[in-house]
Parts: sequence; C-alpha cells; structure tokens
Amino acid sequence: MLLLASITESLANFATDLVDKIGLAGVFVLMTLESACIPIPSEATMLFAGFNVARGHYSLVAATLVGTSANLVGSWIAYGVGYFGRIELVERHGGKLHISPKHLATADRWFARHGEATVFFTRMMPIIRTFISLPAGVARMNFLRFSVFTFLGSLPWVFALTFIGKQAGANWEDWKNRLHYLDYAFALLIVAAIAYYGVRWWRRRGSRDRIAA
Repeated sequence: MLLLASITESLANFATDLVDKIGLAGVFVLMTLESACIPIPSEATMLFAGFNVARGHYSLVAATLVGTSANLVGSWIAYGVGYFGRIELVERHGGKLHISPKHLATADRWFARHGEATVFFTRMMPIIRTFISLPAGVARMNFLRFSVFTFLGSLPWVFALTFIGKQAGANWEDWKNRLHYLDYAFALLIVAAIAYYGVRWWRRRGSRDRIAA
C-alpha cells in the first residue's frame, strides 16, 4: 500500500506539473492516457484543472468538455487494443490466462445485454473506469453504443472533480489526498474479489480432479 501511495503521488505530481505548464492541452493528454489504461490519476488532473478555473485560466465548461472528450479518445485506444487483440489473446495466450472461447462467449453475451449500463456506471468508479474499455473491446461491444455511454459516463465524473477543484481553490490538494483513499479502498476490493473467485476456481478444480480420480 505504501508503494502504491508513492507511485500514485509521483504520477499526481507529474499530472499537475503538465497541466500547469500547457493548460488544457495537458488536461487532454493526461485524460487520454488515463482512459487508455495508463494509471494517471484523473483526480489530480481535474482537481488541479478546477483550481485553474478558479484562477480564471479557462472556464469550467471548457475544462469539463476537454477532460471528457479526452476520456472518450483514450477509451477508443483501449477498445481497439481489446478488439483487435482478441484472437491472439485466445489462440496464443488463452491457456496461460485460463481464458477459453466459452469465457469470451459469456463476455460477448454480457456486453450485448448490459454493455450500456456497465460502461456508463463503471466510468464513474475509481480504477475500474481506467480499464473497462479493454474488456468492452474484447467482447466487441457495438462501437457507437460504447462511445455514447463512455462519454455520458465520463461527463459527471470529470465535471464533479473539476467543480470540486474550483470550489476548493487553493485547498484542491487536500481533496486530492482524500480521494486517493477511495482509490485504495477500490483497489483492496478488487484484490479481495480476485482472491475470492480464485479460491472458488481452485476448489472446483480440486473437486473435478477428485471425481475424475
């Protein structure tokens, strides 16, 4: 956890330095990277952008639209990686990752039925929002629907962070530190979920082996 905090703090400092130097262009670059599975903390980027809004460097609407549009562009990159890397994932590395055609078929059905809600709501969740475009691409969710709900889901998240940064003014960094704890909580939740399903999978495999024996 201390290592994660250190890495996150370094990335946050990089983000604020870039936004400070090149303004909205920096916001666009950072939010594109964040949405393309590069863990640049959007909290630092947009809270600091909100602080610059308070200083009159640009408007709240401009910062929000730039951040949201950048999230959409970054999501297209991650979606494309998942979409075009799908066959290689299964044929070359599927066995190592315990991914079978059956698993992909299940993902396809899930995104066909619940893709809009999945993309929309996860875009407002720390950590998960950064990576959701990749499985959407692997499952080959309809690109237009993916784009629309990515934009709509990113908009409230980006606006909220920018607005908080604007209202906090010089205290924006206090909010950044508080929101990092939310990231850590989500990280622990994800690790716990992976461990839970890993144990379940191992137990089922052991049961099948005993039955076969």
